[in-house]
Amino acid sequence: MLAFLENKTGQNVKNTAQDSALLNAIMDAAVDAMIISDARGLILRTNPAAGQMFGFEISEMIGQSVNILMPKVFAEHHDASMSHYAQTGENNIIGTGRDIDGQRKDGSAFPLHISVGETTAAGEPMFVSILHDLTHRHATQAALSRSQRLDAIGQMTGGIAHDFNNLLTVVIGNLELLEMREATDKQMPLIRDALDAAELGADLTSRLMVFARRSNLKPVESDLRDLCKAALNILKRTLGAAYRIRTDFATDLKPVMVDPVELQSALINLALNARDAMGKKGELLISLSNVTIDDSYMAQETDITSGEYVRLSVSDDGKGMSPEAQRRAFEPFFTTRSNSGGTGLGLSMVYGFVRQSGGHITLYSELGHGTSFGLYFPAVINSAHSGNPKPDQMLGEDIPCGHGETVLIVEDNPKVRQLAVDRICKLGYQSAEAETGDAAYEMLKAGLHVEILFSDLVMPGTLSGYELAAKVQAEFPSIKVLLTSGYASDVVTGKMPHAQSWDILHKPYHHADLAQRLQALLLPPSED
Repeated sequence: MLAFLENKTGQNVKNTAQDSALLNAIMDAAVDAMIISDARGLILRTNPAAGQMFGFEISEMIGQSVNILMPKVFAEHHDASMSHYAQTGENNIIGTGRDIDGQRKDGSAFPLHISVGETTAAGEPMFVSILHDLTHRHATQAALSRSQRLDAIGQMTGGIAHDFNNLLTVVIGNLELLEMREATDKQMPLIRDALDAAELGADLTSRLMVFARRSNLKPVESDLRDLCKAALNILKRTLGAAYRIRTDFATDLKPVMVDPVELQSALINLALNARDAMGKKGELLISLSNVTIDDSYMAQETDITSGEYVRLSVSDDGKGMSPEAQRRAFEPFFTTRSNSGGTGLGLSMVYGFVRQSGGHITLYSELGHGTSFGLYFPAVINSAHSGNPKPDQMLGEDIPCGHGETVLIVEDNPKVRQLAVDRICKLGYQSAEAETGDAAYEMLKAGLHVEILFSDLVMPGTLSGYELAAKVQAEFPSIKVLLTSGYASDVVTGKMPHAQSWDILHKPYHHADLAQRLQALLLPPSED
């Protein structure tokens, strides 16, 4: 059967004694196992490396089924797969490589990589398998992984001290205030704040010390307003008078299942990060609202499963984050403040807590324009809320659509821009795109006819969304304007030029909300 081999052009080449000797030398010299089998899976030839790998003598392998080299479950699958390949020509391994389990003569299993090629000899199909033992590689990877975990735990102790010191700052600050005055009824809240912070710090430290052992959260049904107010009592004294803290809490907030201590720790972490980003002074907004993720566009935009959530937003007007910093923000030990004592554990711990609570965290930031974090926690839904109508329950005909009007979409983020284009076109509008405000303005000056300008607020170039809107209003008064922003509030955008002239559609927004806002712009002005 091995006397003739078929080459790529279909010409038969006689297997001379020289060729046979060369093949023997190659197989004997190979450090990887080489096995030649026929269409029935019988082993025709093998090399010493295969015998060593599987614990067989070569003579014990010749004439046996290749099934003796694999666990029973894989052997049964192998026979079915080869039968299917013989009948249909379809395969999932020929010409490719994959990792599988092998089985030695003594019955022990081990990982290996196999690649299989096919040829013919004397008109019969033959298969050549090359196998590489992965046992040593897997052991090396496991050892490296253990080493990295131990190193991570060592670095985590620095993070423990970092977070604990932040809390002790509150304790020390209050005690120093008490040193300068006699304890009165007005001063007692300072003492209570100090005790609360100390207890929170002790609990946090205890949790972090068992972090590597995956300690469980202790969620209880909570009103985030109460938890945030308690944390704010600590934060106001920690941050100092140079930082203004604003709040915007919805009055009908739904309850969530959350660990109170971890929630307060996460909020403090985000606020202290914001303080570092703002420098010597700044403004911080903490807001709470109910959010319904109920259409495919919002799910894409936030990367969150559809459902009812309570969103905790923390927004600052600091220096913002670079695209690289945003991409790596939640990685453990990544920090932009290594020279000033940052450990890079704060955001990764916040991320882990939110995800472990069944929620999600989003980040929106622009260099020079601040940062906004959104923490989404699944709402506890009861019968009181079950009857509320939801936008996703609206019938398609209830959503107002356009009639071929053109919308100029201005957005520097390609993914967000494409999502906006998809939304706009699905609503029955035509679309044009621009990456910056400057580019959009030039397109309009060049004669592009549009009915609506739909622009992000913060973009590269000289024109912000507000400035672009002002120019359009002055030079192209027939064009209607709709602005959108990823910031949770006007804590950043309110300080930009022309900020008070326009209403903002805040991201993430429902498909129905966008449809209604666009339709409202096209309606004739009221005569009232």
